Amino acid sequence: MVENFVLGAFTLDLSDTGVLVVTFSRPPVNAVSLTVYEDIGQLADFVEDDQRIKAIVITAPPGARAWCGGADLHEFKGMTAERRKERYCFINEQLPRFHAIDRPMIAAIDGATVGVGVMLAGMCDLRVASENARFACPEVDYGLVGGSAGLFATLRMPEAKVREMLYTGRAFTARELEPTGFFNYVVPSAAVLPLALDLAGQIARKNTPVLRARKRASLEWEGSEWMDAYLEAQELSSALVEDPASEAAVLAALEAGRKRARK
Repeated sequence: MVENFVLGAFTLDLSDTGVLVVTFSRPPVNAVSLTVYEDIGQLADFVEDDQRIKAIVITAPPGARAWCGGADLHEFKGMTAERRKERYCFINEQLPRFHAIDRPMIAAIDGATVGVGVMLAGMCDLRVASENARFACPEVDYGLVGGSAGLFATLRMPEAKVREMLYTGRAFTARELEPTGFFNYVVPSAAVLPLALDLAGQIARKNTPVLRARKRASLEWEGSEWMDAYLEAQELSSALVEDPASEAAVLAALEAGRKRARK
């Protein structure tokens, strides 16, 4: 039996085995707006309140253009340093709650994963990606400073590759990034969700208190350094946001997105 719930942009399907499938659907590209950050906080509350949940799989609808398309750039038009800091203040109340969810989380990624999407994937315990899924940290192209570096360091990703991603802003396929150890599995597209569900099923057969304790121990081992680095990046980015070049880059990216959508 499967129970269904809706939390804003997330559809939740909870099986009687304790596996919760979270489907992120916000067309056209699963961009993360402030309302989605609010949904992320509500998801953390939902999991905390339901002791039946033993493992979580986070996915996107079949055929979606992106697993997560990054920050919603529409909210960056006319951005000021003050508004940027207010936005960060709200975000900083939500992302740590997602990171602290005390049940194992598996990212089932079959689509583009951009900016904060890469961070959300990194906050999951396991990652299964299709070989052609693309990953990018393009903040540098918008005249901003991305906040992923600290999380990448926590995950022990090679520093040289991290800097290449952050300095160039270009997209890498999962197959290209496979040697970094970011993924548990890189597989053909059709195998992503079945493999993620199989892993979740294996985990869900374990003792729930032990799973939760193991997750909390893992979070304790990771520490808070990634968040410290994220906050520092936010300060640097806020100082840049009023630069006319940054505003022009955001508008150019939005126009490019509209052209792609019309094709």
